[in-house]
Amino acid sequence: MRLKPFLLATLLGASGSALAADLLETFRAAQANDPVFAAARATMQAGQEKLPQGRALLLPSISLNANSTFNDQTVQSHGAFPPSGNFRYNSHGYGVNLTQPLFRQQNWLAYTEAELQVAQSEAQFRVAKQDLILRVAQAYFDVLIAQDSVQLSEAQKTAISEQLEQAKRNFEVGSATITDTHEAQARYDLTSAQQIAAQNDLEIKRRALQQLINAMPQDLRHLGKEFKLGAPQPADMEKWVDDAQQNSLQLAIAQAGAEIAEKEVARNRGGHYPTLDLVANYSNNQSNGGSFGVGSDNTNKSVGVQLNMPLFQGGATQSKWREAEANRERAKQELENTRRSVALQTRQAYLGVVSGIAQVKALQQALVSSESVLEASKLGQEVGVRTNLDVLNAQQQLYSTRRDLYQAEYSYLLSQLRLKAAVGLLDEAALNKINQALY
Repeated sequence: MRLKPFLLATLLGASGSALAADLLETFRAAQANDPVFAAARATMQAGQEKLPQGRALLLPSISLNANSTFNDQTVQSHGAFPPSGNFRYNSHGYGVNLTQPLFRQQNWLAYTEAELQVAQSEAQFRVAKQDLILRVAQAYFDVLIAQDSVQLSEAQKTAISEQLEQAKRNFEVGSATITDTHEAQARYDLTSAQQIAAQNDLEIKRRALQQLINAMPQDLRHLGKEFKLGAPQPADMEKWVDDAQQNSLQLAIAQAGAEIAEKEVARNRGGHYPTLDLVANYSNNQSNGGSFGVGSDNTNKSVGVQLNMPLFQGGATQSKWREAEANRERAKQELENTRRSVALQTRQAYLGVVSGIAQVKALQQALVSSESVLEASKLGQEVGVRTNLDVLNAQQQLYSTRRDLYQAEYSYLLSQLRLKAAVGLLDEAALNKINQALY
């Protein structure tokens, strides 16, 4: 049983009426306050704009131009016409130009790339959300482990203090040597130092959680009676690996990157292809004077198709093509590396859950044995077959086992979350399932 209520409230400064925050509430606070996650959200929003930008390359473009000019013109004629003189007048006009791409392979490929870039940015945001869940869970459990360490060191210090007082009494009545007192005093001093280190570690872990939620964490819920050990379902590691190959977000990002690189090759190859556009113009120009001394009002309308055939650009097109092919090979190798990494991470997470179950069960049994050893050592000391040092060692073993058990329980829960993340299924529902084990 954990040593919580009074000491924990004292350590965290929580009021007796305050409700302890659970893991899901902490995650939602981090969602609203973590700058890393906020940056990921902004990155996704920026990435989503790639689609309208790509679509714009296929739609018509319309531009408006206007001008107003003061003219000061001097004409010296060598004949009767045009007349000589100085002419000052204003001219102004406006025009509208429309261009509709009819055939531009590079634009079409850029649009299809934009679709992949949007999908990639959305997958990256989902990865950021999964990463936030893992970071919050890690920071949350780190605080709980640090709290447990402080409680255990306090309880151990109290037990050793009692043992020290008993050794002093026994020495005073002559039933024990001064060595027993020195041993108990040394163990008491060591535990005091460990308690200071545990309190310092707790403060650091609380500050780390504060960085995520932008508030100092108060009382947090611990593992309760709902905590149960459960093997992964299905209990087949390779099935989990297969699922990861189908649903991993990291793999989806790498796959999109490889497809974008493939389209980049085709797009740069299209630098050699002709382009065909529909063009239309409307313009109106007016002048209140001119070389002939009279004004004019001209309107022009035109519509047609325009063909542009690139012939030579200094070798830039071929260079960009070769660059795109090299990037395609890089993306292909990165995809393969991601596929292998996802398989490895999935196996590690699966084994973490399975071995975590075995470790927790072993430590639960070790805790029972350590409690029995301590009781036997105390009884043996009373009848003279065990020394004070034996009792001190049994106490230290008991508290070390408790600490190891708590850490193993939290590590098991984190492994469950990592396994869900490996197959792309880590979300609030999965986190809530872990949260139900807290009280």
